[in-house]
Amino acid sequence: MSKRNFKNRNAWIIAICFVVVIKLLSANKIWVETIYTDKFYSFFSKVLRIIFGWIPFSLGDMLYLLVGCWLIWKAIANTKMLFKKKVTRKLLLKKILRLLLVFIFIYIVFNIFWGINYNRKGIAYQLQLTELNYDSADLKMIQAVLVQKVNDAKLSVMNGRELYPGKKELFKKAEVSYNYAEKKYPFLRYKHLSVKSSLYGWLGNYLGFTGYYNPFTGEAQVNTTVPKFLQPYIATHEIAHQLGYSKENEANFVGYLAAISSPDPVFHYSTYFDLFLYANREVYFFDSVSSKNAREKLNPFVKKDIEELIQFNRAHRSVVEPAITWMYGKFLKLNEQPKGMQSYNAVVGMLIAYYKKYGDI
Repeated sequence: MSKRNFKNRNAWIIAICFVVVIKLLSANKIWVETIYTDKFYSFFSKVLRIIFGWIPFSLGDMLYLLVGCWLIWKAIANTKMLFKKKVTRKLLLKKILRLLLVFIFIYIVFNIFWGINYNRKGIAYQLQLTELNYDSADLKMIQAVLVQKVNDAKLSVMNGRELYPGKKELFKKAEVSYNYAEKKYPFLRYKHLSVKSSLYGWLGNYLGFTGYYNPFTGEAQVNTTVPKFLQPYIATHEIAHQLGYSKENEANFVGYLAAISSPDPVFHYSTYFDLFLYANREVYFFDSVSSKNAREKLNPFVKKDIEELIQFNRAHRSVVEPAITWMYGKFLKLNEQPKGMQSYNAVVGMLIAYYKKYGDI
């Protein structure tokens, strides 16, 4: 056996061993919660934020750009080889196996750095929210509560003449919101800010993303080109991912807990605005009249913001977005979120359970 073949065999053995360990650990949610999330990830994610958080731009975005350029270059090079008939069966098999090994390596790193969190017990377990099932009456109830909440929050913003913060101030205020939330929920302790403006905000408007977390650098990215009233809640949502809440409904809920703990009314409004839209869409599926009536009860200035959001989305429609949304939905389903893109809306069920337990949201 040649030295190269020996190394390849060892690489496959090591990779398979890592995959098996990841699967075994992920199978036990208590292990994930107590061993991986609370101990390893809690420490490791802080280290990533300390190392990369001080850099003024998103290093993760630059990493994605380099990887994208490399993939394009490899695709062109291999296509040329194919047309020149320099690709033999043996070489093709070798390239496929090498590519497969690269994907397995990425899978391993992704899971070690963050992905195992998809299998943790999560925020419902930490808050002991047991009644996560709900019916149509519960949905209408939470919709009515959110109408009042979003109206009150909008009035607070207007009466206080609050201004939407700039990028740096926005990210700092998002961190402060977690500092306040920590007093009531110690497990939401967040240190070492690493939230940055996405370098691909303009592109994101056409692809349909408002923020994302880079598990390889520990940075949270916010699309700061979307309407200002959306950005505070996006920021707290992405920080929730940094704290190990991988599932979208959990990140939405943790982002809500942090944002309403903030002393800034702008964060309250941004959060209740988004949550109302989630609940309103859920109600629309079974009672469109009730959904429309709820919108009619909104403050005129809230309605104006909804119209601005609608116009913004219309102006950034693209033929690519449905495909990106479909692919991301498949990714979510592969990572313990069977509802796919509807996982975001699942925060409504957690809100209902929280309201039933505490009497307020």
